[in-house]
Amino acid sequence: MPDEFSLLKIIQIVVDIALVWYVLYKLIMLIRGTKAIQLLKGIVIVLGVRLASLFFNLQTLQWLTNQVIIWGFLAIIILFQPELRRALEQIGRGSIFSRSTKSAEETLENSIEAIVKSCNYMAKRRIGAIVTIERETGIDDYAETGIAINGKLTQELLTNIFTPNTPLHDGAVIIKNDEIVAAACFLPLSESPFISKELGTRHRAAIGISEVTDAVTIIVSEETGNISCTRNGELRRKLDLDELRAYLNENLSLNMKAPESKAWNWRGRRNG
Repeated sequence: MPDEFSLLKIIQIVVDIALVWYVLYKLIMLIRGTKAIQLLKGIVIVLGVRLASLFFNLQTLQWLTNQVIIWGFLAIIILFQPELRRALEQIGRGSIFSRSTKSAEETLENSIEAIVKSCNYMAKRRIGAIVTIERETGIDDYAETGIAINGKLTQELLTNIFTPNTPLHDGAVIIKNDEIVAAACFLPLSESPFISKELGTRHRAAIGISEVTDAVTIIVSEETGNISCTRNGELRRKLDLDELRAYLNENLSLNMKAPESKAWNWRGRRNG
């Protein structure tokens, strides 16, 4: 009887720990790529400082970190109401614990084809466009400067957004995984003196966002119809459709995150 009780106790402990870790993992995936992930890092730092102050008996630092912990949770609730509300809504719908039925490879292939076909359509008709795709660094701050779309990425939707004389054609489209998050977004312009004078505002904005984040941006020139890509401050110009498709396939890891993370995992490749 004692052995059976001990075995049951061990199983309960293992299940308890596994459930806690699973919930934490889902919560981290939910906030990944948002401002809340930076908050989580800050909390970890504060807790680390708190433990260090207790270990070295630093009373003033103990008092300061204690005040931060006491009032910090109230500040978090006030500052992050939208994120908390979205998390509770997803829990209520059960989507936070759902699994995608579509494989990551299929999602990746369909999304790349939608982008390539849309760029082909716009390049032939000299329709200017700028499309920014989020990687590891969250770019929600830039998405908030535009108009929320939150629609599935398709060739038709992406092309329609940049159609001239429509309300959303000016500014950048921001994409996360297989979703168009926002359109008509403002991106930071690069101030680099080495940018060619023949490049316009779209190219400067594309280079600018690539200098401050790890996002990949595609530009279709309104003047020439040429397709270019930027990443990590580097610009690749005059790509044909095969080169664009190869660029995305070569730099986008097939070990893509699950769709609930809403971010693609890109591998860097040095331009030759």
